[in-house]
Amino acid sequence: MAEQTIMLQKQLEEKLALAKDVQELEQIRVEFLGKSGLITGLLKGMKDLSIEEKKTFGQEVNVLKNTAADMIAEKGEELKNAEILAEINKMPEFDISMPANLERGSYHPITLVQRQCEKIFKSMGFTVEDYSEVVTDYECFESLNIPKHHPARDMQDTYYLENGQLLKSQTSAAQNAIYKKYKDALVNDGVPIKAIFPGRCFRNEATDACHENTFFQMEGVMVDKNISISNLIFFMKTMLSEVFQKDIKVRLRPGFFPFVEPGFELDISCLICGGDGCPSCKHSGWLELCPCGMIHPEVLKAGGIDPDEYTGFAFGLGLTRLAMMKYGVKDIRDLNSGSLKTLSQFTDDE
Repeated sequence: MAEQTIMLQKQLEEKLALAKDVQELEQIRVEFLGKSGLITGLLKGMKDLSIEEKKTFGQEVNVLKNTAADMIAEKGEELKNAEILAEINKMPEFDISMPANLERGSYHPITLVQRQCEKIFKSMGFTVEDYSEVVTDYECFESLNIPKHHPARDMQDTYYLENGQLLKSQTSAAQNAIYKKYKDALVNDGVPIKAIFPGRCFRNEATDACHENTFFQMEGVMVDKNISISNLIFFMKTMLSEVFQKDIKVRLRPGFFPFVEPGFELDISCLICGGDGCPSCKHSGWLELCPCGMIHPEVLKAGGIDPDEYTGFAFGLGLTRLAMMKYGVKDIRDLNSGSLKTLSQFTDDE
């Protein structure tokens, strides 16, 4: 009986050597390992064998079956790699020494707004910081006065990773690191902490004309002695008037954010509908642009700053919504659509 298994293995090797693509390989697999395949068929001829012969022959068939499966899998990897190389070889060659065609693209509207805001805040003495998109639970929540099981976490349906880290749901996740970075200059040299840190944020939420699961914010903080709400309002109104090149109607209303006390929502009159109401502003005439407030004492403590001596404000400017207002984008989903027709209309107007 061993001759049969040896013959089938040799036959399989010959067919695998001739296989040119994964489709042919699949036909070979079915021919040998399918329910009606040649190897399976060997077992049907065991009925006339003795018990001892059945045991021996059954073991031989199982060995052949496992060997055949390994050979077919190995051939499959070989064919897949060959297909990838064939695709690569089909790609056109590029002359990297040719000058670039600088007129083929344009900056994304959020990039334009972010750069403009950075320029404005730099002119007012703020530094621009960068921060990771993957952060710890401590950075995103606990250092911001949001302990585990705090109900405020229900406001942010967060993407957690298997290692316990998460995709940051707010640019506020950088606050603790910023305070620790500049606290010595604040305490020893009297230099105020003035920083902005733009970045991409992620929340697992339903999308509509004014909500996205991936969006851009710009966090800003200022910490010094005798900082008040008046300072916050001044910087925000200055920034908005520079961005839109005109006075913008704003309103402050109370808002709860665990990392500020008191907290506010800074809204601007919807520039898409002129305040009449549209899907972009939920037909309210106002668009929530900037959660803000005075930094909570516990947040300052977590950053190593004495809240009895220093105060500060923080704001989370929605760059995505700011871009919508500046460029008249009615649906926030257009900004992440990758549609060249939609995005190519924007140019740097600085």
